[in-house]
Amino acid sequence: MTDKLELNMNAFLPLRDVVFHTLREAILKGELKPGERLMELQLASKLGVSRTPIREAIRMLELEGLAVTFPRKGAEVAKMTEKDMEDVLQIRRALDELAVGLACDNMTEEKLEQLYKAMIRFEESTRSGDVKQTAQTDMEFHEVIYQAADNPKLVNMLNNLREQMYRYRVEYLKNDDVYPRLIEEHQKIYEGLKQKDKETVVEIVGYHVVNQEIMVKNIIHKQE
Repeated sequence: MTDKLELNMNAFLPLRDVVFHTLREAILKGELKPGERLMELQLASKLGVSRTPIREAIRMLELEGLAVTFPRKGAEVAKMTEKDMEDVLQIRRALDELAVGLACDNMTEEKLEQLYKAMIRFEESTRSGDVKQTAQTDMEFHEVIYQAADNPKLVNMLNNLREQMYRYRVEYLKNDDVYPRLIEEHQKIYEGLKQKDKETVVEIVGYHVVNQEIMVKNIIHKQE
């Protein structure tokens, strides 16, 4: 287990959430490796907490697909598999295409302005060298589209899926060679929504998700 693991305290969060964010970040950074055991006693000792918040945090990691628990063996960091990635991205493509189609029908000037600002923030973040910030601004760009769709049930589904997508998003954003393509695709999505060209923007979003699938597949194959 990594020696770098330290509790990132936050006075405004319950302890279980602090532990969760600490372990989550360690997994996403690769400090906790796929297949590595998440032993409650060892983690509790290392982070200076009881086993209860460790156990609760592991359950939260399971919901994001970052951990998996085996009977009589315990929890470990989940491995990224091509099948898991395909399952998540198939659902995301269908929901994103639905969301952007609805957004095209319901887009207001206010939401379009928010989308433009989110697009610029993403472009700026790609020059920051901070992968977490880039991932966050990428999510914020798509979040504006989801909100513009004006379908709360769809937004809830997408928010649940977003947590499962986060690990894959961070992995492909570690390669800054992909940034120009993502910036270009965001620009095309913005222009399609601005022109209210529903057919084109749905096609672009589908292509956007397929490109991400290809990038993640390459990462998984390199790790095998």
